[in-house]
Amino acid sequence: MQRQKHRNSKSLLVVSSLLFVAVLAGACGGSSSSSDKEATGDGSGKPTPGGTLTYALEGESADGWCLPEAQLAISGIQVARSIYDTLTAPNKDGDYVPFLAETLTPNADYTQWTLTLRPNITFHDGTALDATVVKNNLDAYRGKYPARSVLLFSFVFSNIADVTVVDPMTVSITTNTPWASLPGALFGSGRVGMVAQSQLDDPSTCDTKLIGTGPFSLVSWTQNESLVLKKNPKYWQKDADGTQLPYLDEIVYKPTPEGSSRINGLLAGDLNAIQMSGGEQIDQLRTETEAGNINSYESDKFGEVSFGQLNTSIAPFNSKTARLAAIKSIDMEAYNATVNLDVLQNANGPFAPGGIGYLKDSGYPTYDLAESKKLVAQYKEETGTDLEFTLIATPDPATQAAAAVVQQMGKAAGINVTITALEQAALISTAISGKYQAMVFRNYPGGDPDANYVWWKGGGNPVNFGRYDDAEINALLDEGRATPDKAKRQQIYGDINREFAKEGYSIWLQWTLWDIATATDVFGTLGPDLPDDAGEPFPGLASGHPVTGMWIQS
Repeated sequence: MQRQKHRNSKSLLVVSSLLFVAVLAGACGGSSSSSDKEATGDGSGKPTPGGTLTYALEGESADGWCLPEAQLAISGIQVARSIYDTLTAPNKDGDYVPFLAETLTPNADYTQWTLTLRPNITFHDGTALDATVVKNNLDAYRGKYPARSVLLFSFVFSNIADVTVVDPMTVSITTNTPWASLPGALFGSGRVGMVAQSQLDDPSTCDTKLIGTGPFSLVSWTQNESLVLKKNPKYWQKDADGTQLPYLDEIVYKPTPEGSSRINGLLAGDLNAIQMSGGEQIDQLRTETEAGNINSYESDKFGEVSFGQLNTSIAPFNSKTARLAAIKSIDMEAYNATVNLDVLQNANGPFAPGGIGYLKDSGYPTYDLAESKKLVAQYKEETGTDLEFTLIATPDPATQAAAAVVQQMGKAAGINVTITALEQAALISTAISGKYQAMVFRNYPGGDPDANYVWWKGGGNPVNFGRYDDAEINALLDEGRATPDKAKRQQIYGDINREFAKEGYSIWLQWTLWDIATATDVFGTLGPDLPDDAGEPFPGLASGHPVTGMWIQS
């Protein structure tokens, strides 16, 4: 997607696409309001070390950062990536390369991986990063470490059979079945950071006493107000000129749920940087960028998708007839113009353009009001009941107004939609419980599509929030994670895409567009190149971005 000019909307409603909340934590055509060179710190002079960056996030992470147990949306991931490093990281092409790891080597059938660590890396408390603490971290993430009790990651890493220490700097990872895409799982959308042993074993304050190997360490956290980080002077990375990273002395993160407050704070000079998604807000940021009032890096590369999540285990959406009726009732062109000012791109599946599994034509049903009405009548014939459901959405006015658009479109087809408000923090537990009919969601960030195994695998999996147990999808997921060849994987995940479309398991809405907007003297949004000539930095923003290379021009 190329950057679009600001337009004056003639929409009936001017509401934000924040309808789609980031619950758990950008694909081809990326876009940027500033150049990629400015985003990476090139083209604007030599980086200037020092300074404090005040950065507004879209929300608070109330449960903290005990990473094996944490349920982090994008704001929480952004903080985690500032404090913790991961064993692997994605490069510009979306390939996962060693990061804290120096090498990561599989055997012939991808059932055993040998991981060697970079030497002389220490945690913020001065303890060494070694094979023992890495083993303990991986055991914690997979639910095999006594001091930690996990849910989500026990499913993510359920295919790991054993983790053993080979020598002080080497770990061996054995899997139950071939797992060619394990390097992507070790990044985990930025959530699988290595935690110091003292935090890992902390019985009561693991979520608040944060100790990583990352570029910044925790100074203080006042919930719903600010989180203050200071530079890690012993960080292991330097830039290409040999300058110690990170450049900044301090970062102050401020949770700011109201998008307009983030933008106004940036324009007023109270903030140096903000994260933003949503058509109306990005439209405004484009105008301010064109006027020279701010810098911004905008990306839809390796994007996530906004969608209506349907619970297929209970009425009405245990009926394919009901699912297809709901999908065909939504005029996506009108919806996108009304809700998103046509800034976003309509989705036809879980994989955004350019990513593995994306299909220009997935077979996803298109808007057809007459057909939707027929399916509504068919549903009543099949069940003896009218087609109606409750849609859960967050309570802010913009979200409720956007949900009302869906409600009105459903009404035109004869579907009765009731809107219920639920705070974002309660959405995950509600989704896990399965006690809902439909809810608005944003998930499935791009990168390696095997990351979606945990969300889509059936067989009683509690984090398969849609509750479908599709034999074809189950088999394809197993095949996809075992296959290293990209062309074959495109075919496999393309077939998953088609199966989603055929069965109507989700109502796909738009692929998310993110913008990191900054003051005009702030650069380096994407960070430096990856170590060991592993490539330029990852251009996607759906799972946060590194702050290692951000700097303020003096």
